[in-house]
Amino acid sequence: MAKVPQKKLFLSELQLGMTVKLPLSWTNHPFLFNRVEISSDAQIEMIRGLGVTYVFLLSTSNIKQQTVETDTEDEIEIEPERDLKADTRKAIRLSQKRFLMNVNNCRDIYGKVVSDPEGAYRLSAALTEDLLSHLQEVDTPFLTLVGMDEKEASVTQHGISVAVLAMMIGHALDLAPKELRDIALGSLFHDIGKLKVPEAIRCKHGALTPQETSFIQMHPNFGFDMLNRCGLFPKEALNIVLHHHEFVDGSGYPDGLTGHKIPITTQIVSLANDYEQQLSGQQITSPQIALGHLFKNHASKHAESLISVLVKILGIYPPGTIVKLSDGSIAKVIMTTKEVSQPQVWACKEDGSDASLRFLILEGVTIEQAIKVEELTEGAIRSLQVDKGISFYFSSLQT
Repeated sequence: MAKVPQKKLFLSELQLGMTVKLPLSWTNHPFLFNRVEISSDAQIEMIRGLGVTYVFLLSTSNIKQQTVETDTEDEIEIEPERDLKADTRKAIRLSQKRFLMNVNNCRDIYGKVVSDPEGAYRLSAALTEDLLSHLQEVDTPFLTLVGMDEKEASVTQHGISVAVLAMMIGHALDLAPKELRDIALGSLFHDIGKLKVPEAIRCKHGALTPQETSFIQMHPNFGFDMLNRCGLFPKEALNIVLHHHEFVDGSGYPDGLTGHKIPITTQIVSLANDYEQQLSGQQITSPQIALGHLFKNHASKHAESLISVLVKILGIYPPGTIVKLSDGSIAKVIMTTKEVSQPQVWACKEDGSDASLRFLILEGVTIEQAIKVEELTEGAIRSLQVDKGISFYFSSLQT
């Protein structure tokens, strides 16, 4: 295999377009690989925050060449061409691992809110930074389907998934890091007040009585009071907790706020929560149908511009949607891509056999249409694990 001299590059010399190698073990940095193609200023800042004094320059692209220190004794191997399938599998596993880790961390945080509020705030701030770093890991993040074995998502699972969707919307709107942190923190805690609602009401299947509805609609106030008591959480995050069920048309609760009276960060979380909540219930199990339902029935409740961004992020076939492929196979969408009709999918034959992860963009196969669960055979239902809950996390796949 060809060898090239290894060039040391000081962090002050980092520029967009460079491909560098980090002098660290993969466990000591947030990137998926030691080899990083720098495509955003956020990546440069992340590298500068790793505590190293230099990186190794592998190549440059569309930038002015700089004079760098060369160490002729060190040599590195030129990496082979990228294996998209292997990279995608790793990215999917990493997203699932991060999601489960954050759900567990969020549970620990919830347990400390009353007994150790300062500890809860420190841990939640750290979790918020993790979410922000995962969002900014690539210049154009996509969504990956993640989840746990339970059909109905827990309060913490729901909080992480809402945080991811809301942060994706904020990122698409070029919100400042401070606003993205407020969105993440508010999302993590937006439903913590539900823990004060009796489980019989919180988990009831079917219509609630007027008294039960009034009780559950108090959960934003319960959550706000729990967090506000310690005086540590920023007011923007507390506003999200208190007003994540407010709608721009004034039909929300607890205060019936309208339009500009609802901060943009709260509006974003309200939209992400409204969409994700439909997938947590029993009525709608298809992410595509849930998106169509929101667009048709809740359009007046949210700013049109925000709904448009959410539709763009989720794509025509959001992760978790069951689809029929042009080759006759049945599949579940796993990861969004630039090509909306050719996402990464878990596919099988109509009878459920030959299940595998497939890369439609490499095969020239496209999605023909979304299909309902009722149209699947028992074998396909098992192979596609249709009974699993649907949540979302950032994809770390470099595109």
